[in-house]
Amino acid sequence: MLHKTEIKVRGYHLDLYGHVNNARYLEFLEEARWGLLEDASDIGWFMQQQLALVVTRIDIRYKRPATMGDVLVIETQLAQLEERAAIVTQRIVRADNGKLVAEADVTLAVVHPDTAGALVIEGELASRLGAMKGAE
Repeated sequence: MLHKTEIKVRGYHLDLYGHVNNARYLEFLEEARWGLLEDASDIGWFMQQQLALVVTRIDIRYKRPATMGDVLVIETQLAQLEERAAIVTQRIVRADNGKLVAEADVTLAVVHPDTAGALVIEGELASRLGAMKGAE
């Protein structure tokens, strides 16, 4: 499932040079991942099970700056499920011209407060996460 989130660049997103600050892109990506989770899965089930999706790695590649007033579209999809990780791919593009601003591969693990380390993604957990993959 390809999920799209729109974000308009505001003044508080900018650095001293008038570009979106690099750390803000991480917030944009996180907002979009939450959107995917809410739209493609039952977030209540994860909460009832006391399961949390935590970021273990982000590989982000900045391509061009975004500036005040730009409308950005964050394209998010679950690309792969591994034994103890889910890989989410994300692209940030300008809505007006489709130019790539940044892209990222985000690795997530599932944790539970009573268990040390990442859980094995199997059974119902795998099914619920797999629903986020869906069909494009």
